[in-house]
Amino acid sequence: MAAAQKLASSFDLDEKKRKRMLSNRESVRRSRARKQKQKEDLSNEESAMQKENSQFPEKIKVIEEQFTELECSNNELSAQKMELNSRINSLDMVLQNMGQAMGYGVHIPETTDPLIQPWLQPPFPTAYNPDI
Repeated sequence: MAAAQKLASSFDLDEKKRKRMLSNRESVRRSRARKQKQKEDLSNEESAMQKENSQFPEKIKVIEEQFTELECSNNELSAQKMELNSRINSLDMVLQNMGQAMGYGVHIPETTDPLIQPWLQPPFPTAYNPDI
């Protein structure tokens, strides 16, 4: 009877050992699959980043060209503004000289630049009237 118990006990131990080995193998298989998926995900992410990085020089070039165009346009507008201000000042002087020659006291107010000092401009009319 003791031999039968030893045999049954030995069989139980062998069965437990076999189940543990199968469980460990399955765990290792899942772990390897997880690592493989992580590796593939990182590889895909790397490819996407490399593609994005390769597009940056072209984007920078386009932005630099746009900046250069805007800078040229800004310089042209600044030169035109200076020319127009010069013309206005000349016309103001002509009007003052004409007024003095004709005996009129001509007062020409100084023109303000609404882009530089917008608070000096009269307010825009609005549809809102709080008194109504």
